[in-house]
Amino acid sequence: MSSDSEQNWGQGVSTTPAASVSAAELRRRVRAVEALQAKTREMAAANVLTTRETATKAARAKDDADIAAREAAAVALRLFDNDAELVSELLDVPAEELEREAKPVTAARAKKIIEVLRAHAERPRSSRPRKPRTEATAPSPPARETPAPVSTRDDNRADVA
Repeated sequence: MSSDSEQNWGQGVSTTPAASVSAAELRRRVRAVEALQAKTREMAAANVLTTRETATKAARAKDDADIAAREAAAVALRLFDNDAELVSELLDVPAEELEREAKPVTAARAKKIIEVLRAHAERPRSSRPRKPRTEATAPSPPARETPAPVSTRDDNRADVA
């Protein structure tokens, strides 16, 4: 006793009758499917490369931010005579965390950052011309325009590993 499904086992299920699809059409369809698979693989590979590049950039940015946070903690502690409790209260950050963050920053690096901050604080500020207020008596003279210094990302990170 053989059933219809056993008799048709070798024949593929198709939506079109087998007689109406030529061998050339079948080859064309196979090539189209292979081309689609190749395009899908290319897109997947491109996606992997883009995602890895983005992850690398994000990791680099995170490292830079971590270094900046450690340096800021070291500078703040140094400017407040290493009074971790005072800085902790001012910043609402646990003193142990401040000390842990500041520990890997060398004293020379902290001094260099402090010098840069002091130089920045001593520069005259340039300001935009203000609109005169209606109740103001005399507007103040505009500040002297000075160009801002240009620096690169790695200018002050020589001794941080």
